Amino acid sequence: MSLGIIGGIFIGRYSSTSHLSPEEEKLRAVLGLIQQQYVDEIDVDSLIEKSIPDLLASLDPHSAYIDKAGLSLANDDLEGSFGGIGVSFQVLNDTVDVIEVVAGGPSEQIGLLPGDQILEADGKKLSGAKISTEEVFGTLRGKEGSKVKVTVKRRNARKPLSFDITRGQIPQNSVDATYMMGNDIGYVRVSKFARTTYAEFFTALSNLRREGARKFIVDLRGNSGGFMDQAIYMANEFLPEGRMIVYTKGRTAENEMGATSDGTGQFQDVPVTVLVNEFSASASEIFAGAIQDNDRGLVIGRRSFGKGLVQNQIALPDSSAIRLTVARYYTPSGRCIQKEYKRGKDGHYDLDIADRYSHGEFYSRDSIKLDKSKIFHTVNGREVYGGGGIMPDVFVPEDTTGISSYFIEVSNRGLINSFAQQMADTYRPMLGKQKTLEQVEKTIPRDNALLNAFVNYSAGKGVPARWYYVNQSRALLLNQLKALITRNLIGYEGMIRVLNSRDNAVDAAIKALDNNESPVNITKPTKTKK
Repeated sequence: MSLGIIGGIFIGRYSSTSHLSPEEEKLRAVLGLIQQQYVDEIDVDSLIEKSIPDLLASLDPHSAYIDKAGLSLANDDLEGSFGGIGVSFQVLNDTVDVIEVVAGGPSEQIGLLPGDQILEADGKKLSGAKISTEEVFGTLRGKEGSKVKVTVKRRNARKPLSFDITRGQIPQNSVDATYMMGNDIGYVRVSKFARTTYAEFFTALSNLRREGARKFIVDLRGNSGGFMDQAIYMANEFLPEGRMIVYTKGRTAENEMGATSDGTGQFQDVPVTVLVNEFSASASEIFAGAIQDNDRGLVIGRRSFGKGLVQNQIALPDSSAIRLTVARYYTPSGRCIQKEYKRGKDGHYDLDIADRYSHGEFYSRDSIKLDKSKIFHTVNGREVYGGGGIMPDVFVPEDTTGISSYFIEVSNRGLINSFAQQMADTYRPMLGKQKTLEQVEKTIPRDNALLNAFVNYSAGKGVPARWYYVNQSRALLLNQLKALITRNLIGYEGMIRVLNSRDNAVDAAIKALDNNESPVNITKPTKTKK
């Protein structure tokens, strides 16, 4: 495989020159005048710090400044691991609820349990209306080997419990769910493209094949991207030798590259479908574009985000960084899928997803605004479009079945989440060591009892039981409740499996694979008789 670039986010070094242009000299002179003569004393360094984000925002929507504090968190998320205590949590009703305890991690070793509520960490209160997820992350994460004292509230304990936890290296998985659908379809959900994504992905595919998978669904919905090289390696697994995967064009040769498949992929002959939606971006679109343009498999769902710009992360002397757009990337057919933007702060760009919703694109393929001047062709001659995301081969509208005023109200108030947490706390002791979806389904109440309990709970929280609308949303409510209860009991993958059980895009992918539909035959024009 030919690789001329390290990743979708490049790692660079700050460089400077002693030769300043007249404009740069002017800026230096202005800053000097402010420092020496302005009526109030001004911290010029602070002024510069505030101006950098505005400077980068004047370029394009994706060039950005990351301060020293934010850079560590941003890199941790993509590097694939970080120092922490080893729990997944949610902030619900101003409280930090532990959802999942990482097996073998520091928290499990000292006895923290799912359902515990974290009240304090090192004496800092982690509850109340102003607590944020970012603040909790910043408090619980830290240098590997450092210690943190955590105080928790446990349902069956009279008093708060205290634990001294030594932070350890916690893997940040990017493959969220891997399981068999039926006898021969393997499902893999990838949430981001981090340093470890390809290794996780290949392991998932291999394990599924050993379980009998002969066809695959790769779910990239909601995946906003990350490292480009991981998407390239993933695509290489499905392509025969010599197929273009992606290439980039920039102002300088160092920012230009091309990647072609090397023929070593272990899944070149298996049927594959790729799920995307409006929040699938960047590296997700590289993978989907490579599969689509090479007529290798079907892309199913809704039009992707449309990010075709490549950023280079460049470290600055004070340990902050900028992510500077240095190139555009192109899919194998030659299309750049970057959606339109104007230089500077482009309010329209930020509202693009809302605009798609308002003009009906989420519900009708015919409402999608395609640029007919940017037509390209796949290896088998199919028409595809540039200039605005990856258009799926099989369009699946957003599912609004079951949406009612009652569902909207209980959702907005967070009652589905809080009830699910309460139910999980109730039934966790009954689950024992059987941490399987099948055991959860046997343990929690049947549908009528579960729904009645939720409606009564919501009524107690101020949302009256309007049974006409409750019944209208019955299937949706039950699916959401079961998914969140499952997440709280056995983790995120269990939740995904429950949600997928009534997911139209997943159903479309299964149907396509069962019927052996290919990119060519599913998009072949229908001939009419005269």
